[in-house]
Amino acid sequence: MRDLKTWVISLFIIVSIILTSLAIMASAEERTKNSARAATLYSSDIGEFLYEKNADTRLPMASTTKIMTALIVLENCDLDKTVNVHPDAVGIEGSSIYLKAGDALTVRDLLYSLLLRSANDAAAALAYATSGSIDGFCALMNERAQSMGLKDTKFENPHGLDSENHYTTARELALITAEALKNEEFRKIASTYKYSFTIGDSERLVVNHNKLLKSYEGAIGVKTGFTKKCGRCLVGAAERDGITLITVTLDAPDDWRDHKALFDYGFDSLNSTRVEDLCKTEFKIPISCGKLDYITASVKDTAPLISYKKDVFTAEIDSVHFLVAPISVGDVVGKINIYKNGEYYTSFNIVSNQSTERIKEKRLFGLIK
Repeated sequence: MRDLKTWVISLFIIVSIILTSLAIMASAEERTKNSARAATLYSSDIGEFLYEKNADTRLPMASTTKIMTALIVLENCDLDKTVNVHPDAVGIEGSSIYLKAGDALTVRDLLYSLLLRSANDAAAALAYATSGSIDGFCALMNERAQSMGLKDTKFENPHGLDSENHYTTARELALITAEALKNEEFRKIASTYKYSFTIGDSERLVVNHNKLLKSYEGAIGVKTGFTKKCGRCLVGAAERDGITLITVTLDAPDDWRDHKALFDYGFDSLNSTRVEDLCKTEFKIPISCGKLDYITASVKDTAPLISYKKDVFTAEIDSVHFLVAPISVGDVVGKINIYKNGEYYTSFNIVSNQSTERIKEKRLFGLIK
């Protein structure tokens, strides 16, 4: 009888776990439901895609092309360099800041026009200023894509107007964006709402097309795009509590709502843990044979530990009990080892905040002390 009761209880527990898992899966599917032909939700912190929909389907990308355009320019040009607009950069169809041949403005002004106004003439002007030609600039774009290991991305222009062999995927566009966001100047520009500059005696104002900057808490960019062939394309990025998420939708009629839902799902799925919450990060270490009896040491630049909420972090302090002079500021005097779910994950160095010279002891007692 007892065996039967145990069996029934075990069966009940198993069924409950299965039903709970199915409910979680159904909830996730409902929360990430979107209008896009292809979409991804990417965490650059853990290097994983939290959501994928037709993620590897090659599709046109419209003006989200300009993410790579900006990255190439930032990696190859001085932002304060003055550009004289090339004649062939004038009159490009679509979004524009109405440049004229010979107009003089800085690379910085053109980049803000590129990412905020989505100006196609600014894209062409930057391409000529960087490489001397559109073809030469596109070669740089494609080489950069290859250096990132991308297999399903090809660029034929710097602005994203329709072209037969100009395509990417939702997965690879997220990876391009993650690479661009490593550049602090790109982050600054992409998250700016409005920017003004002058061309000759004319003052210009460009306003960011990205509504997420005003409508979603933590939004930091990135780029809108649209053509009749491509549909509505949008790349978003948002930060909260040290967590950075990147969202991509290609051909999505309801893209603003789609991105907000994906962001909400992502932030609810991940957790941010600080090293300070796991162990102490400030230390006082005795010194032998030094002018100081103690030096202080601490863990510097501890980035938050990002993981799924089910993951558990623990810390182990590995530091010496005393140090022998001389000691300099910045010397590594120990480390903190971090474990995730019991397995080694990463380490942070403990470094000295102070310097102390060595004292030459003449007596044996001094050395022993």
